[in-house]
Amino acid sequence: MKKLWLGTVLVGVIAIGAACSNSMQGHDMSNMHTKKETNSNKEKLPLATDTEVLSGKEIHLTAKEALLQINDQVKLPVYTYNGSVPGAQIRVKQGDKVKVVLKNKLPEPVTIHWHGYPVPNNQDGVPGVTMDAIQPGETFTYEFTATVPGTYWYHSHQKSAEQVDKGLYGTLIVEPKEEEKVDRDYTLVFDEWMSDPNADSNMNMNMSGMDHSNVDMSSMGHNMNMYDIFTINGKSGAAVQPLKVKKGEKVRLRLVNAGYMSHKLHLHGHEFKIVATDGQPLKNPQPIKDELLNIAPGERYDIEFIANNPGEWLLECHGNMKGTDGMKVKIQYEGQASNTDKANAKENLPVVDMTTYGKYETGPFTLDEKYDVEYTMDLGTAMGKNGMIFTINGKTYPDTAPINVKTGDLVKVRIVNNSPKDVHPMHLHGHFFQVLSKNGKPVTGSPLIKDSLNVNPGEEYVVAFKADNPGNWMFHCHDLHHASAGMVTEVKYTDYKSDYTPDPNNTTNKGE
Repeated sequence: MKKLWLGTVLVGVIAIGAACSNSMQGHDMSNMHTKKETNSNKEKLPLATDTEVLSGKEIHLTAKEALLQINDQVKLPVYTYNGSVPGAQIRVKQGDKVKVVLKNKLPEPVTIHWHGYPVPNNQDGVPGVTMDAIQPGETFTYEFTATVPGTYWYHSHQKSAEQVDKGLYGTLIVEPKEEEKVDRDYTLVFDEWMSDPNADSNMNMNMSGMDHSNVDMSSMGHNMNMYDIFTINGKSGAAVQPLKVKKGEKVRLRLVNAGYMSHKLHLHGHEFKIVATDGQPLKNPQPIKDELLNIAPGERYDIEFIANNPGEWLLECHGNMKGTDGMKVKIQYEGQASNTDKANAKENLPVVDMTTYGKYETGPFTLDEKYDVEYTMDLGTAMGKNGMIFTINGKTYPDTAPINVKTGDLVKVRIVNNSPKDVHPMHLHGHFFQVLSKNGKPVTGSPLIKDSLNVNPGEEYVVAFKADNPGNWMFHCHDLHHASAGMVTEVKYTDYKSDYTPDPNNTTNKGE
């Protein structure tokens, strides 16, 4: 089995789960955000284990509690899939039939959402929309065919802003039939945690009772400064296991952001190529050196480099947030003990512009073709009765206007971020879309096919997709705090009749 690495994911509104069974080499992959409780019940929880890699005809996942040792000072109670954070990595081949049996041993309902994967609608894992939440003690079996190769992840979509934050996520790797050979294949999951998660609930309680009439809303929202520990694969700082390489090897790093913040990553000492985004290959990627790769919540990037510069080098996050220093991993050449590198996380480097990266060619869609459905998605921030709300066209879910389509429609969506300061990484379930333009300028690089798109304040994107997967699908912000506070709409197929009827007695369905 190839050496693989998994990492943790901090996502507030959606969660995923994955499984397989060979021990992930190198480290304890458990990680999670939750209250730093010291009562005896929590202290008796088992320590989170190393992330395993699972494959085969039937994969078993168990949602259960554990204690995650993030570094030598912080140990947090977490929710896990199979006792680790990130949860087990599910690794399958293109064309495989995937069968995942999830047993819930948590004290509350859970689900699995397959983030970025075009599963049938009834396997999408959104409580109250595609299925009932899985109650404590119950089991549910997910089944779909692995049609599209690439790097994906899974997480809970039940109260996801809380459950993903507590560690309920893992990765799903679908290997192509014609696999490109690499010598090392590592998965790195990025996340943020609170050493004092109680601060979040205290702030929310204080906000709910205050007079909002003179509040500067642009400076509010959830306070990202509370996330003071940044992790890779559930570990921070010196606890992150080094990546071993040998001179001459081709190395693939699968980068997954399971958190709520964007992270700018810098690979020291090597040129690298971005070979895929959100699992989808890029056309003729060019080498990059000393540029930052910005990875937003929910996004994935696969990068490759040739290990041609022996020594010890860093892949590190750049920025000045409190937790930034913990988000770095050493790349160690075997047989080379010398430290040839030093951190430079505050150095100002250019960020790769994905709209100009790679070789231009015509993709599945163009700006000037005729579309059956056009929709403008105006993203906003406002003050509601009980605190901040995040809106689509001035409304919060479930009052947002859906994107109504029928099977076969070509759909164009204009996404505009009018929030003064909030970044909105928008994620579409069940489909891939092509990014056609940014701020009125057509994409001039490789066709950019994605399922998660980061939209900064003031930015405007035009994207297009084909309505080729009938169902009712979420389209929401993957800062899960924003989703839980309203920034959700749906793509609804008018010619689709769901075979799911929500259980009127199941009041626990919380699909955000």
